[in-house]
Amino acid sequence: MNKKQKFSALLSGTLPGNEVLFYPILMHFAARYCGRTYGELASDYRVLTACNIRCMEVFDMDMVSLISDPYRETSAFGAPVEIISEGVPICRKSIVQTPEDVRNLVIPDVYKAERTIDRINGALQYQRILKGSIPVMGWVEGPLAEACDLAGVSHMLEMLMTDEAFCNRLMDKCLTFAKIFARAQVEAGCDLIGIGDAICSQIDGFTYQTFVKPLHKELVDYIHSLGSKVKLHICGNTTHLLADMADLEVDIFDPDLVDQEVCYSALGPAVVRSGNISPVYLETASTSEVYETCRKALAEEQGRKFILSAGCEITVKTPPDNVKAMSDSRRG
Repeated sequence: MNKKQKFSALLSGTLPGNEVLFYPILMHFAARYCGRTYGELASDYRVLTACNIRCMEVFDMDMVSLISDPYRETSAFGAPVEIISEGVPICRKSIVQTPEDVRNLVIPDVYKAERTIDRINGALQYQRILKGSIPVMGWVEGPLAEACDLAGVSHMLEMLMTDEAFCNRLMDKCLTFAKIFARAQVEAGCDLIGIGDAICSQIDGFTYQTFVKPLHKELVDYIHSLGSKVKLHICGNTTHLLADMADLEVDIFDPDLVDQEVCYSALGPAVVRSGNISPVYLETASTSEVYETCRKALAEEQGRKFILSAGCEITVKTPPDNVKAMSDSRRG
């Protein structure tokens, strides 16, 4: 089986027991490993795809992605996003502060906005080079995360407590654009769309149920209707949201700071869980320690749908030998 066939087998539950997929989130690490800057990776699809493909080959990864930063959609909406050399792009100004700002917010054209068309071109580039043999993951921001990017985190969280209409209108527009952007990436060749909504780990269960869960469900169902799979990535501890997220029917979930046994019990055996080994540990531990930690994780996940990974992005300072040890741990 090629990597795309293995991915399909994992999702369907027919992957042979001796096979384990490996996919850590790589962004700044991938750029640095390939002698490029983070700014180049975030702003040029040719650099992003080349770095991902190189890391896939060197570390025997089972997927490539279009992840770079959270401000693709934010830039398309008109916010001033600055690309910097060795760091995550920076949004210099929140462009939504008032109800009038929300009403005036125009849904962008993904094919004309510089940073969204760049990601779409990345999906097309992968298909030109990889010929459909490797799973390609696109990416969209979840509705609450994008609302926070547009309005500012503190302001948006305050609005969740004081102005329901403001929040619903803004997140509805973010959802609409996420669906458009997801569709464009699927049509360009993505097999999987990741949804990043990190801020959700910072809200309580009632707020999630009231404001966000219905939008997550609508987005997941829409992406599924396109024939694509869905991965949900929420940084932090989402233990208090697991029961609600079980209703979303995502294909892959990143537990991050959630205990794997708790996550498995809540989401059930049908959902593929990514590994949640600490990125800080992977940066600081010895290569042999990383190898043994991964071996232990694989033993605990034997017979379950699982992708070996870190809880979040592999840090730029992680020794490449430690990433190689993760990959090698699958083969004993």
